Amino acid sequence: MLFNSLEFVIFFPVVVAGYFLLPFRFRWAWLLLASYAFYMVWNVPYVLLLLASTAVDYLAGLNVAPSQGRGALRRKLFLLLSLAANLGILGVFKYFNFFSANLNRLLETAGVDYVIPHLDVLLPLGISFYTFQTLSYTLDVYRGKMAPQKHLGVFALYVAFFPQLVAGPIERATHLLPQFFKNHEFDYERACDGFKLMLWGFFQKIVIADRLAHFVNLVYGDPQGWRGLPVYVATNFFAFQIYCDFAGYSDIAIGAAKVMGFDIMENFRRPYFASSIADFWRRWHISLSTWFRDYLYIPLGGNRVPVRRWYFNLLVVFVVSGLWHGANWTFVAWGALHGLYMLGAIWTEDLRGRMKRRLWLDGHPGLRRFLQAVVTYHLVLLSWVCFRARTLSEAGILLRNMLTFDIGTRFPYKSFDFVVSLGCVGLILLVHGLQTRWRLRDVIAGWPKPLRWSFYYCVFWMIIFLGKFEGIEFIYFQF
Repeated sequence: MLFNSLEFVIFFPVVVAGYFLLPFRFRWAWLLLASYAFYMVWNVPYVLLLLASTAVDYLAGLNVAPSQGRGALRRKLFLLLSLAANLGILGVFKYFNFFSANLNRLLETAGVDYVIPHLDVLLPLGISFYTFQTLSYTLDVYRGKMAPQKHLGVFALYVAFFPQLVAGPIERATHLLPQFFKNHEFDYERACDGFKLMLWGFFQKIVIADRLAHFVNLVYGDPQGWRGLPVYVATNFFAFQIYCDFAGYSDIAIGAAKVMGFDIMENFRRPYFASSIADFWRRWHISLSTWFRDYLYIPLGGNRVPVRRWYFNLLVVFVVSGLWHGANWTFVAWGALHGLYMLGAIWTEDLRGRMKRRLWLDGHPGLRRFLQAVVTYHLVLLSWVCFRARTLSEAGILLRNMLTFDIGTRFPYKSFDFVVSLGCVGLILLVHGLQTRWRLRDVIAGWPKPLRWSFYYCVFWMIIFLGKFEGIEFIYFQF
């Protein structure tokens, strides 16, 4: 079920009403049924994969905890079962065709007369998110960070909780699971805060992201037909499209959970104001970047290893992160590019320090930070070309064409949608700029009630009159 659909407009109030009207002991069952119904609107048979992942990790959790007195071999076997099941599901449904197609090309080049068959299957919705979420639970139990959850129904709810089921944030069991055992009474102020956050999420998705998508698709759908400024504009629009699309989803998810009394982690923190690539990843898709840090980078040794191994660890994490986003070489290239950015920052640290001193930037911290943010943004922008392009060859064409001087008179600069799109990008930058100094929610909360509610009504009617109600899926649904 899409958040930006009529079904969800009906579904969510019914779920909230049922949740608060039911006695506390039945609420987990109500939310679990609602979560499975939410998922099955997309595809009923694929709910079996969700059930399988839940069952395997529930069983694994009971057998990997060091406090349960299990033998070391038994604990490792059940940990391997969890890893094999979750990564196996991902491997078959998300990556099998990608690797088989590449292997077939290698076999053909080598003259081997054998073709690995293609699997005609749909990519299950949210598979990358819920498999990583359940894996983190098993790993945390194995490490002794938490006790295994013995209530199968509550554990199933942790895996399938509908606000963040299909596109995150990827919640840790240590944070979300205990909340299902708390009796949340209806709180008017908290519910209002949740609905306001949902409103802002819908505004980002329906008014901004889906409007920018038109111009992005126009250029990236015909990479050889556009040069110069249109390619640069479309790439900038994609940067804000993917941000508003994914941050919008996250805000709706966090807001929906908040209405019912649940706290879900922040997933974005003004990423385009980052002063470095490392800072960007502390602000962008926080739940995923911290997942890779805790469950891949640190187990590989992090930076507590010889320098060359540290470089290897960084590059591996970013390449795997790219592959997590999709079974395409464009995503691998996107991840590898960010890994190279990180290595480049390490290798040029002394050089950049000397340049800052020679340009007297140390005495002007505001100017220094502005220049760092501009450079970081354009490095990220360059990587978005790989992310959005359909193939690496098309990414190369777009990058080459972007460097060509061409105003692009065919591009619809004077259209109403373009003017509104520019205004929306400016609005996001303004909001994020203000948030660097003030917490806007607190500022708005301090306004007189008539002014405050007039502002919320204004946002609502902007969604109604400027929104694109075409049922466009959230970008991260494909991952």
